Amino acid sequence: MVSVNDAPAESKPETESNKAARKRLRKQPPPDPAPLAGLIDAHTHLAACGGRDPETVRAIVDRAAAVGVEAVVTVADDIVDARWAHQAAHWDERVYAAVALHPTHAGELDDAARAELETMAGDDRVVAVGETGLDYYWIGKSESCATKEQQYEAFAWHIDLAKRLRKPLMIHNRDADADLLDVLAAEGSPETVIMHCFSGDRNVARECIDRGYVLSFSGTVTFANSGELRAAAELVPDNQLLVETDAPFLTPHPYRGQPNQSYCLPYTARDIARTRGVGEDELAAILGANARRIYGIPLR
Repeated sequence: MVSVNDAPAESKPETESNKAARKRLRKQPPPDPAPLAGLIDAHTHLAACGGRDPETVRAIVDRAAAVGVEAVVTVADDIVDARWAHQAAHWDERVYAAVALHPTHAGELDDAARAELETMAGDDRVVAVGETGLDYYWIGKSESCATKEQQYEAFAWHIDLAKRLRKPLMIHNRDADADLLDVLAAEGSPETVIMHCFSGDRNVARECIDRGYVLSFSGTVTFANSGELRAAAELVPDNQLLVETDAPFLTPHPYRGQPNQSYCLPYTARDIARTRGVGEDELAAILGANARRIYGIPLR
């Protein structure tokens, strides 16, 4: 196929959509120069990154594999996204899924959604129930955001589902530290709880660590104003640590604000290695082994 940049001068004028696509591509961060073998992206959103069919999903994970990212877990927000994530996990052996209703969509958890989510979550390619939890940020800002009561009810149901299926529970928490920890304590945590995109301070980190929860860090840990987050990343025991992109969001420094993808994961892993004072290859091996153990992802 001839790209726009390779087209001869006399070809048809470039469309606005092609111009926009090229502009987005120019903004994408370059790969971290040296591969960092063994990493697994513990939380990404392939559909939002442009992966909408087997070919585009394969291209995204191929690009990630070139820098050492061996597998990804793609995560759902609503029931439509859950269906897609479940399907995508069968398109490529390097892709796994987590399904749930994001807390802002908790009001959509009717009987039909419960039945469908339970069926999808039982699939071997679905390695976690999530992302679920509490999100107070959007209450009052978005008319479609679920109420606190709806979020509590949906969160409790997802906790129970994870326990019944014996799968990790993947937590979304925004501006709700105390209440979220209270709900987990009241309902009884599953064996494995993953604090996706951990954003608390060192005190919240200590509470989660003491409870045996897994803390997963995204590109936010690399930001200049994230001193407390780096302190939290330094505290976590080796066996309770994961790394993720949450792509296409939260691109690590120095590319904050640009489109994120799983191939950017080494930037965050290297930053955490510096924070913890360990070698980057050593940390990559720890992070990869943790993800494989927690999600049940086999070596290939």
